[in-house]
Amino acid sequence: MKQATASPARKDIRLSFEFFPPKTAEAEGQLWETAAALSAYAPGFMSVTYGAGGSTKAPTLSTVRHLLAMGLPAASHLTCVGATKAEVDAVVADFRAAGVRHFVALRGDPPEGVGTAYRPFPGGYANAAELVAGLRGIADFEVSVSAYPEKHPQSPDVAADIDMLKRKVDAGATRALTQFFFENDDFERYLERVRKAGITIPVVPGILPVHNLAQVQKFAGMCGASVPGWLAERLAPVDDRPQERAAVAVELAIRQVEDLVARGVSEFHFYTMNRAALVSAVCDGAGFARIDRAAAAGAAA
Repeated sequence: MKQATASPARKDIRLSFEFFPPKTAEAEGQLWETAAALSAYAPGFMSVTYGAGGSTKAPTLSTVRHLLAMGLPAASHLTCVGATKAEVDAVVADFRAAGVRHFVALRGDPPEGVGTAYRPFPGGYANAAELVAGLRGIADFEVSVSAYPEKHPQSPDVAADIDMLKRKVDAGATRALTQFFFENDDFERYLERVRKAGITIPVVPGILPVHNLAQVQKFAGMCGASVPGWLAERLAPVDDRPQERAAVAVELAIRQVEDLVARGVSEFHFYTMNRAALVSAVCDGAGFARIDRAAAAGAAA
């Protein structure tokens, strides 16, 4: 991994965190604890994932509402798979009424599952670029989109992948959040190509502290990311020892984040898996500032 030198002040680093809707009462309690703990880093937003075809509309909306009620900046993911434009627009209206002003617009996986051919739904938004345009036509939403440093698995090549990103930006996207990656050189090469294509919006690296090696390897296979041999070599020997595994995972993620900061990155999006411990340890280890939310609220009153 190439190393760089100068680093901006840690107070200039912007963070965001991703959650998924909880499925049980216990998981729900864990999510609220996680969100409260990570709110200490004053994130720009906390996003909540959304199932294809609206399969998690109700729990996603409930989760977003709860985060907003906690005084947290919530954003909702939105997909266009398996729904007409009118159905998607109705979902947007429900989220807007709940107070959502930021969407993460995604095409979504085919209903038949990852790896199957994608076909636009009849009468629906054909892709994420059309979905972005639809959102911007409804209101002046903040719209984040996805980006793939190692190429979307269904894109024929990197050029086509970057062309789709440009279409999303031209439609009104304001930020790109990348799929997780572990080789910073891959991100840097990708960013260089993105900028050469005339795309100027922030491209925010997605960071995934590894809770479970096998799970990450499975995720990587589904989304076109790679798990380098050196990472597996570090984690495999401690895979059955949770405390040691967590320590190694935090160390590796801190190194990745610090190297990206040294390369000029000033914004990060963390995939939390609805758990705070590893992400907090990485943020603290990288020197990201915490705030006292209660004190800040009192000062603003």
